[in-house]
Amino acid sequence: MTTAFTVRDVPDDIARTIKIRAAEAGQSIQGYLLGLIMREASKPSLAEMAARAERYASDQVTHDDVLAALDEGRSGR
Repeated sequence: MTTAFTVRDVPDDIARTIKIRAAEAGQSIQGYLLGLIMREASKPSLAEMAARAERYASDQVTHDDVLAALDEGRSGR
């Protein structure tokens, strides 16, 4: 299922820039904006990155775990 978005009150200079960039990319405005939206949605937000960092920071990692990871990385060379 797909969803349609409508953006109202786009300033003229921004709309002109989007039209130019879409044309330079050889895309329709819709295709160009869809690409922008997809790229943006595929990146984690700052809140998601902070939550991920918090999870990693709270993991209990021992000295032996670090040494084992280093040995494993070196053996893959």
